[in-house]
Amino acid sequence: MSLFTSFKYQNNNAISVVTIYFGLRAGSIILLTILLLYSGSAPGQNVLSLKQAINSGFLKRKTIQSGKSDLIIMKLQTEALYKKYLPQISVEYNYLYNPILQTSVLPIGVFNSAYPADAKMNLRFGTTWSQTAGVTVLQPLIDFSIARRINESKLQERITAASQAQTEYEMAFSIAQTYIQIGLQESKIKSAIADTSRTFISYLILNNKYNEKRLLKSDLNKSIINHNNAVEQLMDALSEMIEDKVYLLFLTGETAVEKTDFIISPSSGNPYNLTTSGLISNPEAIPEFQQLELESQLTSLKARSENTKQLPTLSIKGFLGANQYTNKFDPIESNTWFGLSYIGLDLKLPLLFGESVKKNKQVLRIQSTQFNQQKDDKSAIYAKDTYISKLKIARILLQLKTQEENLALSIESIAITQARVTEGQESGSTLNVDEASLQSLKAEYELTKMQLWNNYLNVLKTTGHLNILWK
Repeated sequence: MSLFTSFKYQNNNAISVVTIYFGLRAGSIILLTILLLYSGSAPGQNVLSLKQAINSGFLKRKTIQSGKSDLIIMKLQTEALYKKYLPQISVEYNYLYNPILQTSVLPIGVFNSAYPADAKMNLRFGTTWSQTAGVTVLQPLIDFSIARRINESKLQERITAASQAQTEYEMAFSIAQTYIQIGLQESKIKSAIADTSRTFISYLILNNKYNEKRLLKSDLNKSIINHNNAVEQLMDALSEMIEDKVYLLFLTGETAVEKTDFIISPSSGNPYNLTTSGLISNPEAIPEFQQLELESQLTSLKARSENTKQLPTLSIKGFLGANQYTNKFDPIESNTWFGLSYIGLDLKLPLLFGESVKKNKQVLRIQSTQFNQQKDDKSAIYAKDTYISKLKIARILLQLKTQEENLALSIESIAITQARVTEGQESGSTLNVDEASLQSLKAEYELTKMQLWNNYLNVLKTTGHLNILWK
């Protein structure tokens, strides 16, 4: 009984078609042959650079677009505040029914000598129906609160822009991590293919020895285990690469996340292209620091603006309209309308307005101090992370050279061991141990490369140089 399956993946130079034959023979021995057929890059295949991926995320991600809308809203709100300096015109109208009219007591004895001096009369003033219609115009002359609100709104615009920039900064970091991981997966796949071929050769050698009754079944089983592990690592690497590509498409705002047939730049997985020399820390280039600084400035501005609540306001106010008074409901009754108009200065001086300016200023000053403290603490964290990441990069580069040398020596040793086993000069158990050890070395090597790239990206992020990835 046999089973045939095939799959393909894209690497930096070609499309590799991996064909796997599974078969069962006597003794339930699993046979697997991997044939690699390399061809040139497929016509029209999309090569995606890291810069393109990041800029695509800036352009297409809905989260970024929503943040840009917030900034537009803030700008419109600031523009609207300037309208406060313009005349405020309102049309007023009211119609009142007065079921109980006000009664006043008049000293009629003072006005008419025919009555005693202390004589009084109760008189009811007004009419049952009354209405007023007119236009009121208010032109602010002095109002310090308008300038205060405009300045605060402008600063809030900058805070919103910094928040948007920080969102883009974090998203670019995530895209770079995923992009680099795809490049590392490509390298891992190539290595896993070589491992699968080599472990299969080792299996064939030991299987021949077993058929010749010169090898224990346990040693043959271990060779099958080593080969199965190599196959699993290859399949895992392929699966992880596809998952990373799907995630990268999501990060870049691509809705058709099944379009994973793109390839990435060839140099993206080379660990020796990295350098941190010249990356001087520049906290001002990190949007998060800008936002904290602006938040501190805003609270300080609000603290100073509290004083304007106690300042007077001066406006020109005018009214042009008419009143009507009738004892019956008749809105257009003739000879009942009387003109009314006035123009003058409207001065207001707040005395008590239900809050403590002094307490408000204290709260805002404390908040400003908090933002400065957060900025200082964040700066210390970034400086610490930068220093540690640079130390790790230097150490990891040395580890990679050692690991690569160990891998080359291990592969050479396995080739020698395979030949010696074939000639009967070495035991099969030694070959199995060497194969298992090599798999462990390669897993450690791949992990070390990922750690190197993560530390490099972290240095770019914490020094304010992450934008070199897309600018």
